[in-house]
Order: sequence, then structure tokens, then C-alpha cells
Amino acid sequence: MDAPGLFDLSGRTALVTGGGRGIGRHIALGLAEAGADVILASRKVKNCRETAERIESLGRRAWAFAADLSREADALDLAEQAIDAAGRVDVLVNNAGVIWGAPTLEYPMDGWDRVFDVNVRNLFLLSQRLARHMAERGGGSIVHISSISGSRGSSEEKEPAIAYAAAKGAVDALTRDMAVKLAPRGIRVNAIAPGAFDTSMMDYVRKDEDALRRFLDQIPMKRAGGEDDVKGVAVFLASAASAYVTGHVLVVDGGWLVGG
Repeated sequence: MDAPGLFDLSGRTALVTGGGRGIGRHIALGLAEAGADVILASRKVKNCRETAERIESLGRRAWAFAADLSREADALDLAEQAIDAAGRVDVLVNNAGVIWGAPTLEYPMDGWDRVFDVNVRNLFLLSQRLARHMAERGGGSIVHISSISGSRGSSEEKEPAIAYAAAKGAVDALTRDMAVKLAPRGIRVNAIAPGAFDTSMMDYVRKDEDALRRFLDQIPMKRAGGEDDVKGVAVFLASAASAYVTGHVLVVDGGWLVGG
């Protein structure tokens, strides 16, 4: 197969959770641009519908579903809705996530539980159900969206969100173990660990030029990631271009993790 063909997703269907905005939207559009039909899901289905319209303008099919992935029932219902609507799911991108900030010594357990429910527990439930579907079809690709926070510590002042870091560390471990266990079924499992991306999660520093400069100075490339910085990575992990890659956490952070 020639190089462009390795990245071609024509004939495949992807489900992207949290696909209505931010990194999830970037990934959904990238998969569609590579030829995939795309199912989008999030709590705010309006954003997903807007992204679905953009995907349909590319000549691909798209669906938008409301799903609160802090709830087990919604995760399981989403899997069934996706299969029923598209008839197949070849690629799952677990992008939906939540962060809860609070001082470590006063961190509330309801915040901890919500972070783990969305970022780990129900991520696994959705993956488990769709992995059974993929296995019946001969294989597929699962891509978890992790974070560099799962691979490092941070001061209380910079990141007072200990449950988020712990949950993303769990996602990294889950990626590796699922990859080994599902490889005999033809299912590859990888993760993307983003650093700072130019999304609404940067709003807390965006309005203060000095704070933004100090923030970006931590990153060797001196900038936040943008749409094109994650689209190609997602297409790579979803496609035959990464057919011999599984159990890998691909860091996309402008060098922050190694040089920050």
C-alpha cells in the first residue's frame, strides 16, 4: 500500500466522545477529512450537531448523540446507539473528560469520583462494549485521550487537580494493559497525551498577556497546540499507518513534558 493509502479511512466509522468542541472536534474533523464517517457524542449535543454539519459538508455521514459519560447508563446506551445508527464502529476515540480543581488537602471525594467516573470507569465501559463489537468484525482501533498530567507531578499553584492527574495516569496504564489483552482480537489500543492546546481550557490565562507568556515559556516550542497538531496524530492511530503500533501513549505537547 502506498503512503497516502495507509492513512485513508474511507469506509470506516469512528465514534468520538466529547466531539463537539476543542480537541475532540479537531479529531472528529481530521478523521472525516481522512474519509471516515463520524459519530459524535457529548453532554452538549448542540455542539456535536454543529460539528456533524461540518463533517457532512465534507461528503461524509455524521451523527450527533447526547451522552453524559459520568453516567454508566449513558455510556452503554451510546455504544448501542452508535452501532444501530451506523451499523459499525471501527474506531473509538475516548476524548470526553472532566477536571475538578480543589486544594489537595481539602479535595472532595465527590469531585474525585466524578473525575474517575468520566475519565476512567465509563471510558472503560464504553471501550469494553465496543471492543466486543470490533472483535466480532475482526478488529478495530481504540484511542484514549490522556494528558501529560498523567506522567508528571505539578505544584498546587499550577495544577490543583490531583484527581485529574491520577485518572490520566490510570488511562495510560489501561491503554497498555488493554493493548496486550485485545491484540489477539485484532484491536489496537493507544493513547494521545496532549499538553497545552488552544481551547477553552486555556481561558484562565488567555486574557492576561503576562500570564499567557509565562505559561507558554514553559513549553520548548513556545506555543500552544492547534487543530492541525492533533488531527494528524489521531488519523495515524486510527488508520493502517499505525498497524504495528499498540499500547503506546503518544505525547503531543511541544516538548513540555521533557523540557518544561
